[in-house]
Amino acid sequence: MFGMTVFESVLERLRAEAREAEEEAAEEQGPGPVRGLTSGFAGLGATGAFMSGSQAAAAYLDLYEEPAPPEPEPESPPEEPAPVPEHLLRITPEAVAEDLALTGREGIDDLAARRRNFARENHPDRAPAELRANATLRMKIANMLIDETIRRINVEKSLGL
Repeated sequence: MFGMTVFESVLERLRAEAREAEEEAAEEQGPGPVRGLTSGFAGLGATGAFMSGSQAAAAYLDLYEEPAPPEPEPESPPEEPAPVPEHLLRITPEAVAEDLALTGREGIDDLAARRRNFARENHPDRAPAELRANATLRMKIANMLIDETIRRINVEKSLGL
């Protein structure tokens, strides 16, 4: 191994392993093909390293085993579509105000709690795909109503009412 390049030493080791594998195979089951990379797989030529494409393909294909096809999943009965949440169909400001149960006498903390509860049930990320536009509109209307109520409370406080 001394005086050899790294590539030459690797080739020499591969040749030695191939010889050992051939000897073991001959002892165990008589003559037979050697599986894996053989010593003719790669070598040094006058212009540098070379390898036969067909030898490389044969070496890899020899080791490649076709995976078993996946077992088909048993067919489940078709699922019924989820019922449409009725509250997502109510998109008028009056309907959203009714769902928020706004009376005009709420405090700021109560309004913040109602906003969170409303968002928990009506947020577009939780709505079915076909009703996300409605959920977005409901959230916009609810936020507008709550913000307007908070603004009114702040104006009344500043006027002393």
